[in-house]
Amino acid sequence: MANSSLNHSTRRSFLRAATAAAATGFAVSTPKLIAAPSPVQAAAPSALQSFQLFTAERLAAEWQALDTVPANKILVDGGTYTIMYTVETAHSAQEFEWHEGRDHILQIVDGSTVYEVGGTPRGAHSTKPGEWLAPESEGATKMTLKKGDLLLIPRGTPHKRITPASVTLTLISPMGVKA
Repeated sequence: MANSSLNHSTRRSFLRAATAAAATGFAVSTPKLIAAPSPVQAAAPSALQSFQLFTAERLAAEWQALDTVPANKILVDGGTYTIMYTVETAHSAQEFEWHEGRDHILQIVDGSTVYEVGGTPRGAHSTKPGEWLAPESEGATKMTLKKGDLLLIPRGTPHKRITPASVTLTLISPMGVKA
């Protein structure tokens, strides 16, 4: 009976992890995301390296610090993804940017901002391998994002942010080779 209960719990853990992974664009086959550790693995120090917990208290402290001094704060630079908090006031990007090897998933936590997304870049120049800037992008779509909005920007898509007042946002940026 204990084995049956353990297998049912493992399947439930897999389904929860697979749903979360799919929602964020991670491959469901990534073992670190879906593997439910056995009791022996859970006791091993190496098992703790496959995940990180950010408590609500820690995250609230990060937001509070950024409210005092608006900036970008990288919470995680995991090699295959980055998670960043941003608070900005009266800021306007000078150029469109796009990236060959990473996507952007961003959610507005508070305030609002204007994004210009897509189009055909004009006057493009590379800042480093896979990273590009251009002063304009002909045919870009302009949209105002407000608290609660979520925007997905696939790799290779020009984008630029203009914040007339203030915005607080979370950015998750998966990286890697496009399949």
